Amino acid sequence: MENFTPLTAIIGGLFIGLSATMLMWFSGRIAGISGIFFGAFDGAKHDTAWRWWFIVGLLIGAGSYLWATGPVYAPRTDFPVILVALAGIIVGVGTQLGSGCTSGHGVCGIARFSRRSILATITFMITGIATTYMVRHIVGVGL
Repeated sequence: MENFTPLTAIIGGLFIGLSATMLMWFSGRIAGISGIFFGAFDGAKHDTAWRWWFIVGLLIGAGSYLWATGPVYAPRTDFPVILVALAGIIVGVGTQLGSGCTSGHGVCGIARFSRRSILATITFMITGIATTYMVRHIVGVGL
């Protein structure tokens, strides 16, 4: 927890909550990033424009923060690239299998008292803890 900054965490959380609320109020959509991202490539839905604008907003927001504050921490470069790529693929497959990601289930679903989202978020947390333990203590990466 050496990089924890409560002020930026609170501000970021407020912006996430505000954007999720606004999306729900104005369009009736849930701000699940994986659903928004994958839906942006689905031309059959005919609602890709707002999805692309949402993604652009995420990138602009992150870029603006980086521009305003500079790098908060130095990215680690000692992880095997193949492991990082495999992890990204597994996360993408998992969001499709779980019908959403931590933003859709964890932020929006729990706020709506969705039983499915609460169970999904518990599953995400348990899986994340188990994976971190295995990768760090059994495989030996990231020590």
